[in-house]
Amino acid sequence: MSERLRLYSYWRSGAAYRVRIGLNIKGLPYEIVPVNLLRDGGEQHTDEYRAANPQGMVPVLQHGHRMLRQSMAILEYLDEMWLQPALLPVIARDRQRVRALAQMVACDMHPLNNLRVMRYFENTWHVPQTERDGWIRHWIVEGFTALEAMLVDNPSTGPYCDGSMPTLADCCLIPQVYNARRFGVDLAAFPLIERIEQACLALPEFDAARPELQPDAPEN
Repeated sequence: MSERLRLYSYWRSGAAYRVRIGLNIKGLPYEIVPVNLLRDGGEQHTDEYRAANPQGMVPVLQHGHRMLRQSMAILEYLDEMWLQPALLPVIARDRQRVRALAQMVACDMHPLNNLRVMRYFENTWHVPQTERDGWIRHWIVEGFTALEAMLVDNPSTGPYCDGSMPTLADCCLIPQVYNARRFGVDLAAFPLIERIEQACLALPEFDAARPELQPDAPEN
Protein backbone atom coordinates (compact mmCIF):
# COMPACT_ATOMS: atom_id res chain seq x y z
CA MET A 1 0.00 0.00 0.00
CA SER A 2 1.68 3.18 -1.18
CA GLU A 3 -0.89 5.73 -0.01
CA ARG A 4 -1.31 6.40 3.70
CA LEU A 5 -4.61 5.85 5.43
CA ARG A 6 -5.78 8.46 7.93
CA LEU A 7 -8.97 7.92 9.92
CA TYR A 8 -10.77 10.97 11.26
CA SER A 9 -12.30 9.46 14.36
CA TYR A 10 -13.82 10.10 17.76
CA TRP A 11 -13.02 7.49 20.38
CA ARG A 12 -16.65 6.82 21.36
CA SER A 13 -18.25 7.13 17.92
CA GLY A 14 -19.94 3.86 16.99
CA ALA A 15 -19.50 4.54 13.26
CA ALA A 16 -15.78 5.24 13.67
CA TYR A 17 -15.48 2.16 15.90
CA ARG A 18 -16.83 -0.11 13.16
CA VAL A 19 -14.34 1.29 10.63
CA ARG A 20 -11.45 0.78 13.06
CA ILE A 21 -12.49 -2.87 13.34
CA GLY A 22 -12.59 -3.23 9.57
CA LEU A 23 -9.17 -1.65 9.11
CA ASN A 24 -7.74 -3.94 11.78
CA ILE A 25 -9.27 -7.06 10.22
CA LYS A 26 -7.68 -6.08 6.91
CA GLY A 27 -4.34 -5.60 8.68
CA LEU A 28 -4.02 -2.06 7.32
CA PRO A 29 -1.87 0.48 9.17
CA TYR A 30 -3.61 3.81 9.67
CA GLU A 31 -3.20 7.06 11.52
CA ILE A 32 -5.93 8.30 13.85
CA VAL A 33 -6.83 11.97 13.44
CA PRO A 34 -8.96 12.80 16.51
CA VAL A 35 -12.10 14.87 16.03
CA ASN A 36 -13.56 15.81 19.39
CA LEU A 37 -17.34 15.82 19.00
CA LEU A 38 -17.86 17.64 22.31
CA ARG A 39 -15.11 20.25 22.67
CA ASP A 40 -16.22 23.85 21.95
CA GLY A 41 -19.52 22.67 20.54
CA GLY A 42 -17.90 19.96 18.45
CA GLU A 43 -14.85 20.08 16.19
CA GLN A 44 -16.91 18.36 13.49
CA HIS A 45 -18.67 21.68 12.90
CA THR A 46 -15.52 23.67 12.09
CA ASP A 47 -14.97 24.95 8.56
CA GLU A 48 -11.79 22.88 8.34
CA TYR A 49 -13.56 19.64 9.12
CA ARG A 50 -16.59 20.49 6.98
CA ALA A 51 -14.17 20.70 4.05
CA ALA A 52 -13.37 17.03 4.69
CA ASN A 53 -17.00 16.04 5.30
CA PRO A 54 -19.81 18.50 4.56
CA GLN A 55 -22.10 16.43 6.80
CA GLY A 56 -19.95 17.28 9.81
CA MET A 57 -19.83 13.66 10.95
CA VAL A 58 -17.21 11.04 11.69
CA PRO A 59 -15.63 8.94 10.39
CA VAL A 60 -13.81 10.07 7.30
CA LEU A 61 -11.10 7.85 5.87
CA GLN A 62 -8.43 9.64 3.87
CA HIS A 63 -6.73 7.37 1.35
CA GLY A 64 -4.09 9.40 -0.38
CA HIS A 65 -5.91 12.45 -1.75
CA ARG A 66 -9.34 10.83 -1.54
CA MET A 67 -11.71 11.60 1.34
CA LEU A 68 -14.03 8.64 1.93
CA ARG A 69 -17.26 9.16 3.88
CA GLN A 70 -20.02 7.04 5.42
CA SER A 71 -18.82 4.10 7.51
CA MET A 72 -20.68 1.38 5.59
CA ALA A 73 -19.42 2.63 2.25
CA ILE A 74 -15.90 2.87 3.71
CA LEU A 75 -16.05 -0.76 4.90
CA GLU A 76 -17.19 -1.99 1.51
CA TYR A 77 -14.44 0.10 -0.12
CA LEU A 78 -11.88 -1.62 2.08
CA ASP A 79 -13.31 -4.99 1.08
CA GLU A 80 -13.06 -4.16 -2.61
CA MET A 81 -9.56 -2.69 -2.40
CA TRP A 82 -8.04 -5.32 -0.12
CA LEU A 83 -9.78 -8.61 -0.82
CA GLN A 84 -8.54 -10.68 2.09
CA PRO A 85 -9.61 -11.28 4.78
CA ALA A 86 -13.05 -10.69 3.28
CA LEU A 87 -15.75 -8.82 5.19
CA LEU A 88 -18.49 -10.26 2.98
CA PRO A 89 -19.15 -13.91 2.06
CA VAL A 90 -18.65 -15.26 -1.46
CA ILE A 91 -22.22 -16.42 -2.12
CA ALA A 92 -24.76 -13.72 -2.97
CA ARG A 93 -27.46 -14.89 -0.54
CA ASP A 94 -24.93 -14.96 2.28
CA ARG A 95 -23.72 -11.47 1.39
CA GLN A 96 -27.33 -10.29 1.49
CA ARG A 97 -27.78 -11.75 4.98
CA VAL A 98 -24.61 -10.13 6.30
CA ARG A 99 -25.57 -6.77 4.80
CA ALA A 100 -29.06 -7.08 6.30
CA LEU A 101 -27.68 -7.76 9.78
CA ALA A 102 -25.20 -4.91 9.44
CA GLN A 103 -27.82 -2.46 8.20
CA MET A 104 -30.21 -3.34 11.03
CA VAL A 105 -27.60 -1.77 13.30
CA ALA A 106 -26.13 0.94 11.08
CA CYS A 107 -29.38 2.15 9.46
CA ASP A 108 -32.15 1.34 11.93
CA MET A 109 -30.65 1.43 15.43
CA HIS A 110 -27.58 3.64 15.51
CA PRO A 111 -29.02 6.77 13.80
CA LEU A 112 -31.79 7.02 16.40
CA ASN A 113 -29.28 7.18 19.23
CA ASN A 114 -26.36 9.21 17.93
CA LEU A 115 -25.07 12.46 19.35
CA ARG A 116 -26.81 14.90 17.02
CA VAL A 117 -30.22 13.36 17.79
CA MET A 118 -29.58 13.52 21.52
CA ARG A 119 -28.41 17.13 21.27
CA TYR A 120 -31.56 18.07 19.37
CA PHE A 121 -33.68 16.45 22.07
CA GLU A 122 -31.74 18.34 24.73
CA ASN A 123 -31.30 21.76 23.14
CA THR A 124 -34.51 22.14 21.11
CA TRP A 125 -37.09 20.09 22.97
CA HIS A 126 -35.40 20.21 26.42
CA VAL A 127 -35.92 16.48 26.99
CA PRO A 128 -34.46 15.47 30.39
CA GLN A 129 -31.44 13.19 30.52
CA THR A 130 -33.38 10.29 32.03
CA GLU A 131 -35.88 10.36 29.17
CA ARG A 132 -33.14 10.62 26.56
CA ASP A 133 -31.42 7.59 28.06
CA GLY A 134 -34.73 5.73 28.06
CA TRP A 135 -35.16 6.51 24.35
CA ILE A 136 -31.72 5.04 23.63
CA ARG A 137 -32.41 1.87 25.61
CA HIS A 138 -35.80 1.41 23.96
CA TRP A 139 -34.46 1.41 20.42
CA ILE A 140 -31.48 -0.78 21.27
CA VAL A 141 -33.78 -3.36 22.84
CA GLU A 142 -36.15 -3.18 19.86
CA GLY A 143 -33.27 -3.72 17.45
CA PHE A 144 -31.52 -6.43 19.43
CA THR A 145 -34.78 -8.36 19.84
CA ALA A 146 -35.11 -8.63 16.06
CA LEU A 147 -31.40 -9.20 15.54
CA GLU A 148 -31.24 -12.00 18.11
CA ALA A 149 -34.20 -13.71 16.41
CA MET A 150 -32.50 -13.52 13.02
CA LEU A 151 -29.27 -14.94 14.43
CA VAL A 152 -30.97 -17.78 16.30
CA ASP A 153 -33.15 -18.74 13.34
CA ASN A 154 -30.37 -19.25 10.79
CA PRO A 155 -27.89 -22.12 10.38
CA SER A 156 -25.30 -19.70 8.97
CA THR A 157 -24.78 -18.21 12.42
CA GLY A 158 -21.53 -19.53 13.86
CA PRO A 159 -19.08 -18.19 16.40
CA TYR A 160 -19.72 -14.86 14.66
CA CYS A 161 -22.78 -13.38 12.99
CA ASP A 162 -22.12 -15.43 9.85
CA GLY A 163 -19.92 -18.48 9.99
CA SER A 164 -16.47 -18.94 11.43
CA MET A 165 -14.93 -15.59 10.45
CA PRO A 166 -16.00 -12.05 11.43
CA THR A 167 -17.82 -10.09 8.76
CA LEU A 168 -19.30 -6.68 8.12
CA ALA A 169 -22.14 -7.63 10.46
CA ASP A 170 -19.77 -8.13 13.39
CA CYS A 171 -18.04 -4.82 12.63
CA CYS A 172 -21.42 -3.14 13.16
CA LEU A 173 -22.73 -5.26 16.02
CA ILE A 174 -19.87 -4.90 18.49
CA PRO A 175 -19.96 -1.05 18.68
CA GLN A 176 -23.71 -1.25 19.25
CA VAL A 177 -23.23 -3.72 22.10
CA TYR A 178 -20.71 -1.27 23.57
CA ASN A 179 -23.38 1.45 23.45
CA ALA A 180 -25.93 -0.90 24.99
CA ARG A 181 -23.65 -1.55 27.94
CA ARG A 182 -22.85 2.14 28.24
CA PHE A 183 -26.54 3.01 28.64
CA GLY A 184 -27.36 0.14 30.97
CA VAL A 185 -29.30 -2.16 28.63
CA ASP A 186 -29.92 -5.56 30.22
CA LEU A 187 -28.43 -7.99 27.70
CA ALA A 188 -29.65 -11.14 29.45
CA ALA A 189 -32.40 -11.50 26.84
CA PHE A 190 -29.79 -11.63 24.06
CA PRO A 191 -27.48 -14.56 24.87
CA LEU A 192 -26.41 -15.13 21.28
CA ILE A 193 -25.47 -11.49 20.80
CA GLU A 194 -23.44 -11.69 24.02
CA ARG A 195 -21.72 -14.87 22.85
CA ILE A 196 -20.79 -13.27 19.54
CA GLU A 197 -19.51 -10.22 21.41
CA GLN A 198 -17.23 -12.40 23.53
CA ALA A 199 -15.91 -14.23 20.45
CA CYS A 200 -15.19 -10.96 18.65
CA LEU A 201 -13.52 -9.18 21.56
CA ALA A 202 -11.21 -12.17 22.02
CA LEU A 203 -9.68 -11.27 18.64
CA PRO A 204 -6.87 -8.69 18.65
CA GLU A 205 -8.43 -6.83 15.71
CA PHE A 206 -11.55 -6.10 17.76
CA ASP A 207 -9.72 -5.58 21.03
CA ALA A 208 -7.44 -2.91 19.55
CA ALA A 209 -10.48 -1.01 18.23
CA ARG A 210 -12.10 -0.64 21.69
CA PRO A 211 -13.01 2.98 22.47
CA GLU A 212 -11.07 3.07 25.72
CA LEU A 213 -7.86 2.11 23.89
CA GLN A 214 -7.97 4.96 21.39
CA PRO A 215 -5.40 7.78 21.58
CA ASP A 216 -8.11 10.43 22.13
CA ALA A 217 -9.89 8.54 24.93
CA PRO A 218 -9.99 10.73 28.08
CA GLU A 219 -7.73 8.52 30.16
CA ASN A 220 -5.00 8.51 27.48
